[in-house]
Amino acid sequence: MKLKDRLAGIPTRAAWWSATHPWWAIGSWLLFVIAAVALATIVATERPTDADYRVGESGRADALIHDAGLAQPPGERVLISAPDGGLDRSVGNAAAATVADEMTEVESVEEVGDPIPSEDGAALLVPVILDSEDVDVDPLLAATAAAQDAHPDLSIEQTGDLSLVAAFEDRLGEDLRSAELISVPIVLILMLLAFGALIAAGLPVLLAATSVAATIGITAPVSHLVPADLSVDSMIVLIGVAVGVDYSLFYLKRERQEREAGRGTVNAVEIAAETSGHAILVSGGAVIASLAGLFVLTDATFNSLASGAIIVVAVAVLGSITVLPALLVKLGRWVDRPRIPGLWRLNRRIGRGGISGRLIGPVVRHPVVALVIAAVGVVVLAAPALGMKTHEENIEAVPGDIAEVQAFKRIAAAYPSEGGTVTVVAQADSADRADVVAALRRLADDAAETGHFTSGGEVRTSSDAGTSTIEVAMPYNQADDRVAAAIELLRSDLGPTVLAGVAEEWAVGGEPAHTLDDSEKRADRLPLLLGFVLLLTCLMMAASFRSIVLGAVSTVLNLASVGVAFGVLVVVFQHGYGESLLDFTSPGFVIDWVPIFVLAVLVGLSMDYHVFVISRIRELVASGVPTRAAVHQGIVDSAGVVTSAAAVMVAVFAIFATVSLIEIKMLGVGLAAAILLDATLIRLVVLPAVLVLLGDRTWWPSSPARRASSAR
Repeated sequence: MKLKDRLAGIPTRAAWWSATHPWWAIGSWLLFVIAAVALATIVATERPTDADYRVGESGRADALIHDAGLAQPPGERVLISAPDGGLDRSVGNAAAATVADEMTEVESVEEVGDPIPSEDGAALLVPVILDSEDVDVDPLLAATAAAQDAHPDLSIEQTGDLSLVAAFEDRLGEDLRSAELISVPIVLILMLLAFGALIAAGLPVLLAATSVAATIGITAPVSHLVPADLSVDSMIVLIGVAVGVDYSLFYLKRERQEREAGRGTVNAVEIAAETSGHAILVSGGAVIASLAGLFVLTDATFNSLASGAIIVVAVAVLGSITVLPALLVKLGRWVDRPRIPGLWRLNRRIGRGGISGRLIGPVVRHPVVALVIAAVGVVVLAAPALGMKTHEENIEAVPGDIAEVQAFKRIAAAYPSEGGTVTVVAQADSADRADVVAALRRLADDAAETGHFTSGGEVRTSSDAGTSTIEVAMPYNQADDRVAAAIELLRSDLGPTVLAGVAEEWAVGGEPAHTLDDSEKRADRLPLLLGFVLLLTCLMMAASFRSIVLGAVSTVLNLASVGVAFGVLVVVFQHGYGESLLDFTSPGFVIDWVPIFVLAVLVGLSMDYHVFVISRIRELVASGVPTRAAVHQGIVDSAGVVTSAAAVMVAVFAIFATVSLIEIKMLGVGLAAAILLDATLIRLVVLPAVLVLLGDRTWWPSSPARRASSAR
């Protein structure tokens, strides 16, 4: 028996065993989930370190600085100003003294610097040096609050890397928890609409919930191989709910259909395993293949997200072909109880594919017209993607109602030199120390003369005198396009001119340089990711359905879906259409990681119902139905499931469009809009039109009808 034939029989064999040993299957699943959850309490989760995020020249600079012991200690900044803009110096100094007194009482504070006046004298800036990066910012914020209470006539605000990250994580956690809590009842309502019965509606939610719980537990030990990013749990919930509900829908709908045809429960489960179970296995493989493309980016965050998402998909597939058949056998016809009278009657009145049957008719009768109209719509929606401008998230893309963000923006306005700075690090023999120090100072002066930089700080040298660094400030905020030009000038022109022949090794780093390197790396690897995902899913489709043509069609449709998603992102977030509706301010660009993740997730999830539709059509062709009629009937039979599955995805992702963080909002809007259009315009218009036009050539080089005939 060939490998693909053995794989095709896995769902059937698993379902048969589960159907004949239901309590063993249910008990084994519960034991698996409990054991997985227990892992999270036994094994500590490993988080990425700063070294995991190093990239390009900025990463090399960071490594040189770290190895030389020149890493700057972490710090916070406290801004003192008057609400009317006129700060009395003596009053400001008194407030600064209070800040210093309060901060020195905090155990993690190593030093409080002297207050720095702004150029116009309207503000004072108090630097606070901490003893490590692993610091609880709450006592620091409490000290600032105490100083504010002591000087109510002034504005005393704190910001810094640690407090900004803490505030961002708190807001992210609030947003995601709110979205997750809302998503559960919405998914349950959609399942009630799809089935009209409480138990049937609850089973998909139960499978999704247990799959998510098990995966979150499994990620704890896996994190010691692939460190777990802070956002991975939320992404597991997002993907787990989508695929867990989808797979249950596929299975339940087909099992119910077979029971309605008069078959017994065990027989109905077995047929569902042979058909929908096989589709779930292929679909899960396609989703995993698509998500695996994220590893191409060699990025710590994407590695973590890909690992979590792949595991939850694999767990959901496992549950769908094992515990779900067991539950269906034990429940029998009780799966359709208790019925919701109005919804149950509505479902029966509409019937399977009642609405889609009327909509698909014109597409099958006039495939050329339908294809042209749909193709024009896809091109119009995708065209804006050609002008997509991406940028790493910066302070301008963070909600302005966060206190630490407001303080950061006010400091940047009052102290331009406290804005973005780049760090030049040079390494040489200790005997050449004086030459390196002089060269770095000369480089800072030359940089200031260009107008792209303002001033250079003091040269700092390691204890062995082998490594020296200098910080050079820029008068631009991080979102300014001139930042990249300034860094490139320093790296390709000024740096080589001054440091060549003096330093053995040198590099330009710092936060703006890291942002530039990270963005360039992602932009360079996006085509590679796109090619990897499309090629792998193409090969999987071709191998699963033994059709090169279907593999090519799937690739083109996936590319169209990606284009539509990117076009929507550009129109909404880059150009700002819908700002008032979605409650955001356009940053003028798309955050660079969002298109990458949308690409991988969209291709994977849209393959779910694509595989389900193709499987049903192929099943009909194998039974002797002509391709045109099989397309019509296959769409009618599967459209209800596709619509329900897409509705769940769209609803879940649309919830994420309501959060305050713009990057999560982008992700939600991009995926919700793309899946809505993919499930309707592309899969229910373009796909059937193409299949009707191709006819029997769809299955080239094989023939499902011929294989079925020879098998008989």
